[in-house]
Amino acid sequence: MAVRIIADSGSDMELDYALEQGVTIVPLKVTFDDTEYAQDIDISRTEFYERLIECDTIPTTSQIAPGEFQVLFEEALASGDEVVCICLSGKLSGTYNSACIAAASYPHRVYVVDSKNATIGERVLVERAITLRDEGLTAQEIARQLEQEREEVRLVALLDTLEYLKKGGRISAATALAGNLLSIKPVVTVEDGEVVMAGKARGSKQGNNLLRKMVEEKGVDFSRPVQIGYTGLDNSTLRKYVADSAELYESTRPELPISLVGSVIGTHVGPGAIAVAFFQKD
Repeated sequence: MAVRIIADSGSDMELDYALEQGVTIVPLKVTFDDTEYAQDIDISRTEFYERLIECDTIPTTSQIAPGEFQVLFEEALASGDEVVCICLSGKLSGTYNSACIAAASYPHRVYVVDSKNATIGERVLVERAITLRDEGLTAQEIARQLEQEREEVRLVALLDTLEYLKKGGRISAATALAGNLLSIKPVVTVEDGEVVMAGKARGSKQGNNLLRKMVEEKGVDFSRPVQIGYTGLDNSTLRKYVADSAELYESTRPELPISLVGSVIGTHVGPGAIAVAFFQKD
C-alpha cells in the first residue's frame, strides 16, 4: 500500500516538480473582474503578477470545495493508496475544513494535516512529507510526525507593504497603518497559523538586515527542507538578501531552492516581498 501526498496550491509547489515527487496539487482559485482562474493551470505566476500590477482592484481568492478533495481521495483509495493531505492554515483559509469534510468518509485511510502555515512555510512541510514517505512511513505515521514538526516550521517574510494583507482582511487596518508609515518595510511571520507583525525596518537594506537577524536567531535545521521565495516580476531584492546572508547558508546549503510565490498568496501580500521558510533547530 503506497502513500499518496496531496497538497493545496497555497504551498506554492510548482506543478512539474510536484509531479516528479509524486505529489498531487489541488489548485485554489483567484478571480479578476468576475473571471475565475485556477492557480498555475489557467494563469501562470508571471501572468498573475502582470495583471495584479495593472489592476485597479485587488483580485479575490476562494478556497477549495470538499467535492474537489473527495474526487482525489476516492481516486487514490481506489488505487489501493493511503492519503496524507496537507493544507493551508485553517485560520487563513477554509480549505483545511473542506479537506476534513471530504476525509470524514474515509477514517484511517485519509489523514488531513493543517500546516498552520502558508506558501513556502506550507511547502517545507510537504517536502518533509515526501522524505518521510520515501523512508517507508505509513500515512498515519507521516501525519503524526508532521503535526509534531509543524510547530518547528518558521516562515519569515519582508514585505514591501501591508496594504494587500489589510485589504484581504488578514491583518487589521491599525497594524497596516503602523507598518506603512515612513516607508517602513514590515517583517511578518506566522504564529499558530496566523500572520503577525514581527518587526519593522526603514527601507529595503535595513529590512534585509532584520530578516537575516531573525533567521539567524531562530537557527536553521539544515537536515530538513529550507525554501526561499519572492513575489512579483523582479527577484533582485531576493538576490540581494541571499548575497548579504551568504554566511548563514553557504557552509551547509550552497544553493537555496527558490520559489516564485503563486497567485493566491501573492494576492494577499502583493509584489516585492521575499520570504524564508525552514525548520528551527531543537
